[in-house]
Amino acid sequence: MRTIVAYSAALGIGAILLAWLEYKYVTRVFAGEIYILLIAATFTALGVWAGWRLTRRREPGPFEKNEAALKSLGISAREYETLELLAHGLSNKEIARALGVSPNTVKTHLARLYEKLNASRRGEAVKKARELSLVP
Repeated sequence: MRTIVAYSAALGIGAILLAWLEYKYVTRVFAGEIYILLIAATFTALGVWAGWRLTRRREPGPFEKNEAALKSLGISAREYETLELLAHGLSNKEIARALGVSPNTVKTHLARLYEKLNASRRGEAVKKARELSLVP
């Protein structure tokens, strides 16, 4: 048992010595590259820290509806109510229940909204409405 421990200790010390010698060789041969890498890593960390620290995080203010866009697009009050509910992710049946109209009326409102917003799908209509500040 003692011989196994002695051999393993000798092998461990030998491995550590070889790793140290390899480290010394690598640091001599690639000294310039190592310094450049350390400088680059330092400036990268400094840039990330400065960007995180100096960039202001603005709290979004209260939503203000773009009345001018509503008028220029010709969106009626009922179509706007439909658009708001659509932006909340409601289905046609849920919108119909909320507005107290039939699902066919909702489809008509949506078709007109798609036409006025130049959209072909629900998601596209909501995206364009958000870009125009029509819905939050």
